[in-house]
Amino acid sequence: MNITEKILADAAGVAEVTPGEIIEARVDLAMTHDGTSPPTIRTFREIASRGGPDRVWDPERMVMVFDHNVPPNTIGAAEFQRVTSEFASEQGINNIFKNAEGICHQVLPEKGFVRPGMVIVGADSHTCTYGAFGAFATGMGATDMAMVFATGKTWFMVPEAMRIEVTGELQGFTTAKDVILKIIGEIGVDGATYRAVEFTGSTVDEMDVAGRMTICNMAVEMGAKNGIMEPSRRIIQYVKSRTGRDFRVYRSDGDSQYVEDHHFDVSDLEPQVACPDDVDNVAPVYRVEGTHIDEAFLGSCTNGRYEDLKMAAEVLGDRRVHDDVRFIVSPASREIYLRALEDGIIETFLRAGAIVCNPGCGPCLGAHMGVLAPGEVSIATTNRNFRGRMGDPSSKVYLANPAVVAESAIKGVISAPE
Repeated sequence: MNITEKILADAAGVAEVTPGEIIEARVDLAMTHDGTSPPTIRTFREIASRGGPDRVWDPERMVMVFDHNVPPNTIGAAEFQRVTSEFASEQGINNIFKNAEGICHQVLPEKGFVRPGMVIVGADSHTCTYGAFGAFATGMGATDMAMVFATGKTWFMVPEAMRIEVTGELQGFTTAKDVILKIIGEIGVDGATYRAVEFTGSTVDEMDVAGRMTICNMAVEMGAKNGIMEPSRRIIQYVKSRTGRDFRVYRSDGDSQYVEDHHFDVSDLEPQVACPDDVDNVAPVYRVEGTHIDEAFLGSCTNGRYEDLKMAAEVLGDRRVHDDVRFIVSPASREIYLRALEDGIIETFLRAGAIVCNPGCGPCLGAHMGVLAPGEVSIATTNRNFRGRMGDPSSKVYLANPAVVAESAIKGVISAPE
């Protein structure tokens, strides 16, 4: 079996599983945020009213994070957070992070909730990020999550697996973001639908924690059920530094079966850009250089980590943001914000004329702190560039790595650092 099948077999309490099989699996961790908690709570209440349990299965295995509208920008957003807070208090859910602690997909690993071998479900599509730690992690809707709240279990159809091998040493300002954009550009937004995408190869093995998280984060952008990597030495060290709890490392068997095998040599890969309005509309940056922008955004659960901020600050140097551009920076967590503050990175952004916001998701989903006006163009380190994703339906979003976003903010047009 491959790594995904081994984790699911263990969670189902069986010796083995096969693709296409329906299983009932034990859930190790469930996550909701301020946008998805209220509908989940509403459905949970309905389950209870029909004879189901009125207490969650295990409050210690549940995490709630306020990140999508922080601080709340509408009365509705404030009400969502109030409802969630009251439910957590009622149910004894102590793992709730309310005051801009960070984006859920950054906070959970930082706080030691994510470990290799776990089955993690989240009411957010980018829950697949935790596959970077050797966990089976996937998103689900409010109805399914409500059943997890009630029972601690859920059902899965065991996914077919696709293996993607990445080799070669990344050069210059080419990053993990460019690797995953290249992969999605080749495979397509539906090329891995309901598949377990296993990332392997020397490039992945040597990649830092931040890079691995970026790649698994965007696995869902090609339709994957989950993205996953076998834990590296760096990953194991990171997890041990964050938690004292035991974990089990799973690795794929040498004779594991995959429906597709892909190989990418990234030795000569240059920065990539996903052009409007699809994530697989990918081209090398030189093909879109000179495109006017109104906004540059550095942040999100894809590229708001310390390493991303540091790279962007190095590109900025002592230069200033173009007068026609608003450059928005949002660290992925409070921990990252503090580290960047201590290292002078935040000061670099502020002196350059950037707008530094609190940790959160706001600009990425067009909620607040950076909504695009009709016809405006943004270049962002986020994971989606769908029509209307970050604002008005006539606006346009280009996706790129932190270095390209920073250089573009300086030049006022899409540009790559030398």
